[in-house]
Amino acid sequence: MCGIFGIVTDAEQPLGPILTDAARRLTYRGYDSVGAATISGGTIDLRKDAGRVDDVAEKYDFSEMTGSRGITRLRWATFGTPSQVNAQPHLDSDGDLVGAHNGNVVNNVELRQAFMAEGMTVRSENDGESCVHAVERYLDRGLDFIPAIQNAYQDLEGDYAFVIGRINDDKLYAFKKGSGLVVGIGEGFTCVSSDLPSILPLTRQVIRLEDGEIVTLRADQVELHSVKDGSLIDRQPEVITETMASVQKEGYEHFMLKEIHEQPVVAGELLHRLAGDQPLVRQIVDGIAKARNVYFIGCGTSYHACLAGAVYAAQLAGRAVIPVMAPQFAPQYGNAVQPGDVGVFVSQSGETKDVLNALEVAQARGMTCFSMANVIGSTLTRKTEAWLPLVCGYEISVPATKTFTNQVISFLYLAARLGGVEDLDFGQLPGLMAETIRITDPQVQALVPKLNTWENLYCLGYGATFPFALEGALKLKEITYSHCEGMLSTEFKHGPLSAVTDGFPVLFVAGPEDVPLIISGINEVTCRGGEAIAIG
Repeated sequence: MCGIFGIVTDAEQPLGPILTDAARRLTYRGYDSVGAATISGGTIDLRKDAGRVDDVAEKYDFSEMTGSRGITRLRWATFGTPSQVNAQPHLDSDGDLVGAHNGNVVNNVELRQAFMAEGMTVRSENDGESCVHAVERYLDRGLDFIPAIQNAYQDLEGDYAFVIGRINDDKLYAFKKGSGLVVGIGEGFTCVSSDLPSILPLTRQVIRLEDGEIVTLRADQVELHSVKDGSLIDRQPEVITETMASVQKEGYEHFMLKEIHEQPVVAGELLHRLAGDQPLVRQIVDGIAKARNVYFIGCGTSYHACLAGAVYAAQLAGRAVIPVMAPQFAPQYGNAVQPGDVGVFVSQSGETKDVLNALEVAQARGMTCFSMANVIGSTLTRKTEAWLPLVCGYEISVPATKTFTNQVISFLYLAARLGGVEDLDFGQLPGLMAETIRITDPQVQALVPKLNTWENLYCLGYGATFPFALEGALKLKEITYSHCEGMLSTEFKHGPLSAVTDGFPVLFVAGPEDVPLIISGINEVTCRGGEAIAIG
């Protein structure tokens, strides 16, 4: 969620249009307020408010903003309500610094109290302002910018990325701790952003930052330092070759609709890649086959794919697998892990902090660690012994669609190889998926009025379809903001059934073997006047 972008140029120029365009390219992440700041010599021009990018940009004339450095930020409210004062970027006490962050600073309340006790001017409830004051604190004590950031980094608890600038300085500074940050290098400028798509229209030369790194951006160069000891880091830029077509809507009303229709294509590309990566597939399959215990670890959508993978491994290969939510891995299984265990760590971005934390615990205990990720060169892919690429292209819509599909296909493929199942024709999948989308579209459209008036509903599955019921419920929550609970269909009668009233919608996800059981559940709903919707 949310996004930041900063740019340093070699001359004063209109930066408002550049910042507004960058903000538009970040809107897919979700947000409720937007702001922009430009620095021109000894002046900071800060304009921000709650609302949509185009509305706020027009209201505050972003197009008139000029300078040689600029920052824009889309915020999704966590600390502090959506408002002008809580919108980012933020100033320091004297108005000499301006900065914005992406992520969450979990000790924000304590920091705000400390800053006020130290006599700083704290204007908002927002944790982005705490990042600014954390740097201000050490600059005021006489430290240079890099040492000030090193100390601020230790004070700020949580996962975030942060960019900051100062008047009468020709640079921006940014640092990363658990949230994405990419640097772009162009002709006469450098930039930094939480997301690659906001950079690609400007330059194809990028450097991906890792946790615990500080980048200093000048108009003609960037410099990386370690937070730990301030030492210089030598990392050469990489050249991004992908086209921008995948980050355009291409006639679809929403990115998610586009990505739903892209599923057959990326499934075909994944299967082609798997067929060409047989040594890698064998390495992972052999590791799972020889393991003492096997864990599939992920968060959210990726965890649901892990659940499906565990079912496939048992059904096709007779192999027991422990699916686990990444944040629960350490407290529940950390002390039980031993050498000889195998984990498959799953993340769309390859930067999911909870997954990386679980990986660190697992590796410290001697586990053999594999992964699935969509981003080449991400932290997860670099830190695991082998990784399967998900080959999804850009996943712009926050509710991951292509990612989930290809994660599930990857797990199904591994389970089939693990069990020596030769009669599954994976080549049929893309065509079957395209046909399914085609024939279900009008039915889905017809169901919308039945669902749209309800703020609470259930999505039920059983066996192999239980993970898909959980994922369906998650999607409905993410997209509609209505409450939908995913549950085993057989558990529904143990209490939740009492919520069913006349017209109450309950979705059932059923495989062929589940039909008798699902019909029993449908009868329990319809005899109480509920609306049963079957996906079979």
